[in-house]
Amino acid sequence: MAQKKSVEKKHSALTNDNHKALWSGRFAEGPDAAAVEFETSINVDERMAFDDIHGSVAHATMLGEQGIISKKESAEIVRGLKSIEKDLASGKLAIDYSAEDIHSFIEATLTDRIGEAGKKLHTGRSRNDQIALDERLYLRRVIPEVQDSVITLIETLSDIASKHRSTLLTGYTHMQHAQPGTLAQHLLAWAQMLRRDWTRLEDSLSRIDASPLGSGALQGSTLPLNREMVAEELGFSGVTENSLDTVSDRDYCIEFTSDFAILQSHLSRMCEEIVLWSTTEFAFIDLSEKWSTGSSIMPQKKNPDFAELIRGRTGKVYGDLFNLLTMVKGLPLAYDRDLQEDKEPLFDALDTVKGNITVFTAMISSAKWNEENMKKSCEGGFANATDVAEYLVRKGMPFRTAHSVAAKTVRMAIDAGYEAIEDLTIEELKSASPLIDEDIYKLISPKSCMERRTTTGGPAPKCTQKQIRDLLKFCQKNRKL
Repeated sequence: MAQKKSVEKKHSALTNDNHKALWSGRFAEGPDAAAVEFETSINVDERMAFDDIHGSVAHATMLGEQGIISKKESAEIVRGLKSIEKDLASGKLAIDYSAEDIHSFIEATLTDRIGEAGKKLHTGRSRNDQIALDERLYLRRVIPEVQDSVITLIETLSDIASKHRSTLLTGYTHMQHAQPGTLAQHLLAWAQMLRRDWTRLEDSLSRIDASPLGSGALQGSTLPLNREMVAEELGFSGVTENSLDTVSDRDYCIEFTSDFAILQSHLSRMCEEIVLWSTTEFAFIDLSEKWSTGSSIMPQKKNPDFAELIRGRTGKVYGDLFNLLTMVKGLPLAYDRDLQEDKEPLFDALDTVKGNITVFTAMISSAKWNEENMKKSCEGGFANATDVAEYLVRKGMPFRTAHSVAAKTVRMAIDAGYEAIEDLTIEELKSASPLIDEDIYKLISPKSCMERRTTTGGPAPKCTQKQIRDLLKFCQKNRKL
């Protein structure tokens, strides 16, 4: 938003009645300056200005249609709100940071512009249901942006994978050589994590598809409000069903932040592998100099700082989630001021994850891959031992027996000082089992081990090609903006 804090924050109550706190009527004196500073939230909730305006337009329209205010007044309010929206968007109007919150600022500005009619906007509405609406409108607007950034990253990983469907890369369990695979298979595993992250966000969106406006402070209103009309006007599928629950519910903040935390954990795992792969010991990936930094003392260094920063910022997002969980713990119904603190962790988690996705996408798309080193990772380490066992299974040997025979060939190779099972002679292999023939050598090469793993989801090129095709179809279908 164009309007950032451009004026020094004022802490004394303004004399203009239109700019006094919305609740000030009951008080004989204004709050202490330190109290005002402590309680204001406009620096956090200003990002919801347009959402607040859109909700207010729908509310004012409904008030006019229901005869609660005149249609003339309703039209005046709508025109005034739209002028505020236009001026905020152009930068002509700046946020007044002396306002208590974004709702107060917009209502006061409206009243300045259109007079007494502006004071009727809040009819039948509380800030309790107003903020619940603004948050839902805001999330409904920005979550698709996060989802599309996830889609872009899935497409990027799929594109890289399509170029490396036959590029050998060993798979690890317990960080030990496990079985031969491909770079494509590994990158597509990352993409599948992200696909689930996208669907989690989509599921969470479905649970905020109900308008809370009209719930009032906690018990609705005696005025003939038409909640369903407002919901339809704002594009919701319906309205929330219990006013007490509506104003005290912050499940959706927790749920989205949980989604962000899971997504961030996936980015962190990916970055951990990039950090490992960029070491001299692995040397699988060469990050672009645009996405690396040096050392202030060691001239030779090329550090994967951006991967490390993404990994390091995981703690922020986890902290935001625990912040929200702790905030709502033990809160009685209905609204409590504690709930004002929901926005900062929610927005911080959203901003952090969104920024991290953008950086990760740029970093991984500009990287180069050392295919020779990845191929060497499949040599030695006895990563084909399971393939020896399955070779024997195909010849009729029970798997448990075949497992023992394969383990024996590993032990024989170690004792003989060999680095691989295939270094054993055919005679040595036959001593482990007479079922073993010369054909075993071509069947347990890393390339053969990889290409023969053709079960759905496996590393064989035809399997990864199907994964890529399915992922790209998913991306094409679900891109939103």
